[in-house]
Amino acid sequence: MAEEISNPLLTLIHGQGLIDDLQYEEVVGELKRSAAPAIQVLQDFGIMKLDDILHVMATALGTEVVSLRDREIPQDILQTIPAKVVQMDKCLPVGLNSSGVLQVAMAEPLDPARADEIQFAAKRDVQFVVADPGEIQRAIERFYGQEDTGNFAEILKELVDDKKIAKEVSEAGEDARAAEALANEVPIVKFVNLVLQQAVIDRASDIHFEPFETEFHIRYRVDGALYEMAPPPKHLALPIASRIKIMANLDISEKRLPQDGRINLTIGGKQIDLRVSTLPTAFGESIVLRVLDRSSVNLEVESLGFPKYVYDFVTEVITRPNGIFVVTGPTGCGKTTTLYSCLRRVNMIDSKLLTAEDPVEFDIEGIMQVAVNEAQGMTFAKALKSFLRQDPDIIMVGEMRDLETAQISIQASLTGHLVLSTLHTNDAPGAVTRLVDMGVEPFLISSTLMAVLGQRLVRTTCKNCRTPFEPTEQQLSLLGLSPHDLGDKVFHYGRGCSTCNDTGYKGRKGIFELLIVSDAIRSLINERAPTIVVRQKAVELGMVTLREDGLRTIFEGDTTIEEIVKYT
Repeated sequence: MAEEISNPLLTLIHGQGLIDDLQYEEVVGELKRSAAPAIQVLQDFGIMKLDDILHVMATALGTEVVSLRDREIPQDILQTIPAKVVQMDKCLPVGLNSSGVLQVAMAEPLDPARADEIQFAAKRDVQFVVADPGEIQRAIERFYGQEDTGNFAEILKELVDDKKIAKEVSEAGEDARAAEALANEVPIVKFVNLVLQQAVIDRASDIHFEPFETEFHIRYRVDGALYEMAPPPKHLALPIASRIKIMANLDISEKRLPQDGRINLTIGGKQIDLRVSTLPTAFGESIVLRVLDRSSVNLEVESLGFPKYVYDFVTEVITRPNGIFVVTGPTGCGKTTTLYSCLRRVNMIDSKLLTAEDPVEFDIEGIMQVAVNEAQGMTFAKALKSFLRQDPDIIMVGEMRDLETAQISIQASLTGHLVLSTLHTNDAPGAVTRLVDMGVEPFLISSTLMAVLGQRLVRTTCKNCRTPFEPTEQQLSLLGLSPHDLGDKVFHYGRGCSTCNDTGYKGRKGIFELLIVSDAIRSLINERAPTIVVRQKAVELGMVTLREDGLRTIFEGDTTIEEIVKYT
């Protein structure tokens, strides 16, 4: 099974006996589950340190390890390789050796095909050297990141000083044609492209353009937290909004009604989808872009980070012939990703899968996906009614928003279909009460609902600057713990470093709460028991709550006390 993944670095260190067969299998398994590079996985698993890995690669190539931290590289050296090649192949010309041969650092120096491409692009002899891939990426962003668009601060200054654009904005008024001309001005185009490019580099999930009375804010959401960029002048709110609307094929003259659209871009060789939402406010249009990076989303059930008991149950429940499985939690907690991963698992040639979504976030081959559009009358309920005449085996309903949708979902389940759906509730037991509150008869819920999975996304501690610490009694009391409960358990926090932009966090992972609808829970549903009673019974029967699963994540060193207290 391990042979299915051919990784030059892994083969090299395994061949030298630096990792054993079991570690090799572990790393191969992780490479199949995630898009992380082998060098990162080896560090994350604590198998090898970065310096040791770099040294092994350099020795194998007969070259040296170089440090790029704060290294200045002359412009004539940077121009030896085209920016597109640098971005695509993750390489960096760093200088000339004593013989005058160009030295190039590569993120993947053991890849011969990539080395040939770089040598061809440079049109000269090249000596490849080894460097920290993180340092290479940061240097690329520093020296090339905005080659086509310029430096962020420079473009912002250019826009601030551009009296011509300020004059045109004041003259444009409500004239749609003038607004369109403004939106196509080179500085505006450059600025918007740069904002989008920087968002992708910073792994932002959302970009917010927010006009206020005297200010115009741009904020990124990274790992669930919002960070503000240097604000552009207020008068640029109109041309920037118009530029985004043109890119999303929206009506730039319509400023009184909300609009939704999509932008497809290729940034750094990656296909990026941006979901655009405009909202008229008192001081202009607020625009939010949801960043959907296809290359960074791994739709495998194994990659969701389920505890073993949740993984075992979920992989079993989605193979049942009928019933309803609900995933619940607030907006942005990864419910859709969980359902997509479940669908991918059961997407076989002998099953017909249909989804109704608002909107369709990712296209999955082999699944019929329908976009719900309330404005045009295409509701979840209408889509579901049509689904039942399409001979499906498995149906995914983006969200059970109303009684009609819930009733048709139950009808579909009773007539031999497996239904996957989401609900917006605070926890798993709350989903039952929510359905009853919608007006669904309790006996229908108890006879069709198989399980509810509650989930949250918490920020993970940066692996690069993770540090153990001794929590105070006050911190422990927030978690309902005392010093006597700890034993030898270790707590960690992120000090902040260049890898995580000094936040102490990098990436997110899920915490989960699985309510299995057993006979005891069915009885409570039929009695219309309140959420707290259902919850107490579920805990008695062994349900691990979100808070308890959060504690597991803390003790594994993956997150902090503050994150778990905030989200559970």
